[in-house]
Amino acid sequence: MLLGKGTNTLDPKGRVIIPAAFREGLGFTFYLTRGLDSCLYIYSETEWRNFVERLTTGLPNSKQGNRNAIKHFIHNAVKCEVDKQGRILVPQELREYASLDKDILFIGDVSKVQVWNPELYEDPDVEDVRSTLEEYNIIL
Repeated sequence: MLLGKGTNTLDPKGRVIIPAAFREGLGFTFYLTRGLDSCLYIYSETEWRNFVERLTTGLPNSKQGNRNAIKHFIHNAVKCEVDKQGRILVPQELREYASLDKDILFIGDVSKVQVWNPELYEDPDVEDVRSTLEEYNIIL
């Protein structure tokens, strides 16, 4: 399970060290792709295969919106391998999509890691969370 937060800095060549807390859960080979809300997602190889399977079987290719959702994630994905220093290269296109410049925020999201420009990330409003839990009758 991928949990918690970590930060690191993008070097001039577009490389960043994946926080040690996430490397074990992700493994040495994983997938980096566009996320939602102007961030990136990192999936372990197993989680990536599960995600792609859910996308391709759950979204019939006959609808344009479904094809666009598949394109958003799959067409922009890159396979990453961690180097000896624990770094990966974030391609320029993905850096631009997520507005990644220098500081990077990594957030564990159970089955994936979100990658954010810290200036764009906003913590959820507690009252919104409370309202959602009440709506679905989830008791803490």
